[in-house]
Amino acid sequence: MSRRSNGLAGIWAEAQRQQQRQSEERARQQREYERQQRAYQREVARSQREQQAAYRQQREAEARRRTEELDARVRALEGLLAEGCRAPAFRAASLTRSERLEPFSPGPLAQPVPMPDPNHYQAQGGWSAGRRAQAQAEARARFEHDWHAAQAAEAQRQQQLAQYQRQYEQWAEGQRTEIRRHNAGLAQMASALRDGDPEAAVDYFSAALYASSAWPEGFPRGVRAAYDPAARQLVLDWELPRYDVVPETKTVVYMPSVDQDKERPRPVTQRRALYRDVLAQCTLLVLHDLFAADEFGALESVVLNGFVDDHDPATGRRAELFLVTVMVHRPVFAALHLEQVSAVDCLTDALRGQLSARPDQRTPVRPGRRPDDVGDGVVTHGGEDEPDLLEMDPLAFESLVAELFRAMGMQAVTTQRSGDGGVDVDALDPTPIRGGKIVVQVKRYRNTVPPTAVRDLYGTVQDAGANKGVLVTTSKFGPGSHTFANGKPLELISGRELVDLLHRHGLRGRLGTGERPVPVSSTDPTVVLPALPAQRTSPDATGRTAPGPDPAPSPEDHSVLGMYWTGAVALDVCALVCHGNRVLSDDHFVFYNNLRTPDGTVRAVPPTAPDKAAIQVAFDALPAEADRVVLVAAIDPAANPDADLSGFTDAGIRLLDPSRAEQGRLDVSDGRAAETALTLGSFRRRAGGDWDFVVGGKGYRGGLEELVQDYGIDVA
Repeated sequence: MSRRSNGLAGIWAEAQRQQQRQSEERARQQREYERQQRAYQREVARSQREQQAAYRQQREAEARRRTEELDARVRALEGLLAEGCRAPAFRAASLTRSERLEPFSPGPLAQPVPMPDPNHYQAQGGWSAGRRAQAQAEARARFEHDWHAAQAAEAQRQQQLAQYQRQYEQWAEGQRTEIRRHNAGLAQMASALRDGDPEAAVDYFSAALYASSAWPEGFPRGVRAAYDPAARQLVLDWELPRYDVVPETKTVVYMPSVDQDKERPRPVTQRRALYRDVLAQCTLLVLHDLFAADEFGALESVVLNGFVDDHDPATGRRAELFLVTVMVHRPVFAALHLEQVSAVDCLTDALRGQLSARPDQRTPVRPGRRPDDVGDGVVTHGGEDEPDLLEMDPLAFESLVAELFRAMGMQAVTTQRSGDGGVDVDALDPTPIRGGKIVVQVKRYRNTVPPTAVRDLYGTVQDAGANKGVLVTTSKFGPGSHTFANGKPLELISGRELVDLLHRHGLRGRLGTGERPVPVSSTDPTVVLPALPAQRTSPDATGRTAPGPDPAPSPEDHSVLGMYWTGAVALDVCALVCHGNRVLSDDHFVFYNNLRTPDGTVRAVPPTAPDKAAIQVAFDALPAEADRVVLVAAIDPAANPDADLSGFTDAGIRLLDPSRAEQGRLDVSDGRAAETALTLGSFRRRAGGDWDFVVGGKGYRGGLEELVQDYGIDVA
């Protein structure tokens, strides 16, 4: 007889089954988790292996790249002479200038002033005959007033156009005269070479030595030369590369076990032999360049002494150690096939020259005839005293600049022989890709070089088909010059930078006593392309604006910074004269309640269209401790209490000269919503005394008060 369960066993059994299922589910989840962990670890390991393999491949590729660079350097050294022989010979005709000039372009002055149309002056309103007559009289009066104003503007335009045409013709004639003088100077040099003039020979052949494009980067270009007209012999000392020109490392191999690159050295015997061969190739290449450039029959023979500027192993002092000397006659050299010779055998056997047996140890040879035995050398390093560039003889200054470019590894020939203190140098940079023909102009100024000189140089670069233009001055350049040169193939070298370059290349020169030059009138009569006359508007007796002539330029050397923007937002444009990010004093903050600095070098001035604000700055006269002029803009709380800078767009700065003629434009950042003050940018003093512009963009929500606190002004 069975007994029915009271249900407790069933409940217990069901609870056991639920517990068992939960335990199995946890075990299944644990197994799945462990499976995923193992898969993740396998993926991590695979990724690490791939990363390690990629890293190893990268390091091995870098080692191969370094090895390939070493091999390329060695191939360039081994093929130095063959490459040089394939280069075109230097010719004086390559320096001839074309008389093609920039055509006359009057710009807006070419457009006549439009005359008013009487059909646009119809009577407005009038219900009665008397009122209609009055309206017609008023319309006729407006037309006659505007017609007379347009006639006056057209007469002024024609006057300005004629004046600008005359200025252009004067400029063009001056340019053509200078080009003809330059080309005539080349003809005179050729004639002097044929007559055996020593100075012309030294100048010409020293320049020709730099025409070859085969010289690897970093090779020295020091030369000292003299010419013996009686023997028609050029005697020169030429600087050769040191032993480290041959790479000490032969290959680079990556060692994964220690994660390092191992540099395997080049065998010493191989390195010594290659260095000796390089010296012989350099010597033969110099001789080749000299004889190939002699289109005037000035060379019967050449004496070449090759030296290295290194430490004398006997004394430990820096000295010129001669490792090569040779004397070669033209017929003997002309019989050689240089592209097939062994350079060392050719130099020592065929030409009977002397080459150091152990040049790596700087074992010297006794040089033959030296330039000092003939006459003055073309390349000198000055005496004990630094020559004053401002007082130097103009011809000596001209030669010094050309000498500097030759010392920098370029071919350079002076082309102007007048005594006006100006320098005109044609240079050729033999560096592949970035090299080419360079037009060099030198302005012996004491005042800041005007932007018109930079524009004139740019025109010369275009006329001459040059790759680059360089303007060297004993003074400095203003922001307008740097703005115009930005983005163009132009380089500006100030007086301080010139002195630094001279010293770095073993030459001498100083600017006066080393202090700031005293401003005097320039003695350089170079004619520059005149700036296009600007048209401005001024109110007439009726309050209308009619074209009027520009006022006479201020004698003060300053720039006007005109600020323009779109949008109707009213702004206060201010300037801070700072050292770093700190204003010099509260008085050096120029704004609506302080319109000028104590010395007057920075001041707020009325703007001219299209500008909405203007700041005048005399950069050269700023305090010595001032290294930047910061321009800022802020919402005018009185005019726009609820506005922000979102309406400040399409903004920029116009650089104007004292006559308000535009020299260039600078873009600035647009304003942003919720901000009420903005740093437009700053003009910063360079090491050479010039000024560059750095765009700003930092905005402030607290307006001008918050902005000036960043520059050390206490507004409490």
